[in-house]
Amino acid sequence: MSAAWIPALSLGVCLLLLPGPAGSEGAAPIAITCFTRGLDIRKEKADVLCPGGCPLDEFSVYGNIVYASVSSICGAAVHRGVISNSGGPVRVYSLPGRENYSSVDANGIQSQMLSRWSASFTVTKGKSSTQEATGQAVSTANPPTGKRLKKTPEKKTGNKDCKADIAFLIDGSFNIGQRRFNLQKNFVGKVALMLGIGTEGPHVGLVQASEHPKIEFYLKNFTSAKDVLFAIKEVGFRGGNSNTGKALKHTAQKFFTVDAGVRKGIPKVVVVFIDGWPSDDIEEAGIVAREFGVNVFIVSVAKPIPEELGMVQDVTFVDKAVCRNNGFFSYHMPNWFGTTKYVKPLVQKLCTHEQMMCSKTCYNSVNIAFLIDGSSSVGDSNFRLMLEFVSNIAKTFEISDIGAKIAAVQFTYDQRTEFSFTDYSTKEDVLAVIRNIRYMSGGTATGDAISFTVRNVFGPIRESPNKNFLVIVTDGQSYDDVQGPAAAAHDAGITIFSVGVAWAPLDDLKDMASKPKESHAFFTREFTGLEPIVSDVIRGICRDFLESQQ
Repeated sequence: MSAAWIPALSLGVCLLLLPGPAGSEGAAPIAITCFTRGLDIRKEKADVLCPGGCPLDEFSVYGNIVYASVSSICGAAVHRGVISNSGGPVRVYSLPGRENYSSVDANGIQSQMLSRWSASFTVTKGKSSTQEATGQAVSTANPPTGKRLKKTPEKKTGNKDCKADIAFLIDGSFNIGQRRFNLQKNFVGKVALMLGIGTEGPHVGLVQASEHPKIEFYLKNFTSAKDVLFAIKEVGFRGGNSNTGKALKHTAQKFFTVDAGVRKGIPKVVVVFIDGWPSDDIEEAGIVAREFGVNVFIVSVAKPIPEELGMVQDVTFVDKAVCRNNGFFSYHMPNWFGTTKYVKPLVQKLCTHEQMMCSKTCYNSVNIAFLIDGSSSVGDSNFRLMLEFVSNIAKTFEISDIGAKIAAVQFTYDQRTEFSFTDYSTKEDVLAVIRNIRYMSGGTATGDAISFTVRNVFGPIRESPNKNFLVIVTDGQSYDDVQGPAAAAHDAGITIFSVGVAWAPLDDLKDMASKPKESHAFFTREFTGLEPIVSDVIRGICRDFLESQQ
């Protein structure tokens, strides 16, 4: 929210130029709008009149008692208890800028944190006036000229084709120094401007990496390009070691939260700027970021020269930190001079959402275990059809060490773990081992098999961020109870799809399936009828995953 551009179009308010002696003793207070900000008043002391009925949930307020000048004056006055939401007179005192504006919930307004701002203000109860608070800014300096007031513009929606939640992780270390730090901020500002920031477009925040990481502003703080540009300009150089790994890990874990403004279903992106090389290990941070569904881009500037390579912990740090080592997520600039030509190519990358392979989706954020009936009634040829059914589901998902994971258990009266979630991390290996599963033959104890799978297959990965699914394929009636073990699985957060063939009782299938039963239980008379059910199960897994993210 800008303190440098007048009028402040992003909030639909204009600079309040207090006429003549306004703000001095004896002057009538000036009526302002709900969203007039402290930075719109160019006086050390001013008396203003807030309107009534302002929407509390739309106030932007940063701090407590002392407020960043980007805050709404009326919002700050209600927050501090100087006035109620029915409006009234307020006296505004300008103060110097500061750091660490606190977040406090008071009088129906949740103020926000802000790490630093160039100017502040505080509010006290103003003197009473006969002027009515109408919600329109009124001037007492000159009579009306007949000119029509400009309509308050709405907030810009932004580039809807580039929806992304982006954290710029800038280098604030002694490696880069003050001069190049400022050039870096200029480049980030150009990128932010070209992205098309808006309420329905990209949202951005900024984190500074140095000795200790510092979140300068969050995604929710600003939704217009002008405000973001001013906020970037206000960021001060911190110095210290370039602990980029520490800062990346902190960003992945602390920046992308609902409270900080992250949006559901929108790609999460970190653009990491590294001048030279990091002082710490960045590989582990890259793994953490991928586990949290964050797409990491590395913009490297001034790569180390041969004489400096001995000081670099890992010369392949870029490849190990990015989302995927495929060239798309890494970007290099030779220096910080003449960088304008690099802006558009980087923005194009950030807006290519189909390439954001580290985003959390139903295809890369699930654990799917298959419980396969190996009883005598199945027969070897039909067992092969069951394995084909399992393979066709498994191959749809993005199997990797940080993506979807697959496991399989075969059961009769006994159970045999064919492979667990951690045994194979590539799709090729998983499909190969499924093809080579040997048919057991025996009785049918589905209930015991469910309990075995929950305990021995899902138990070891209970801390996994992925959503858990169990697909049961059986051709007959179980000799033991299935309802109790299935209920225990549901309680453990495991969604069950039951697929029955031939003589499998419909009651058993429903008892095992998660709710709603009709979309989690399937039946076919013939083993050849398993093929059409593949797409039903895949759609069901994706539907359940998306619902769990709401």
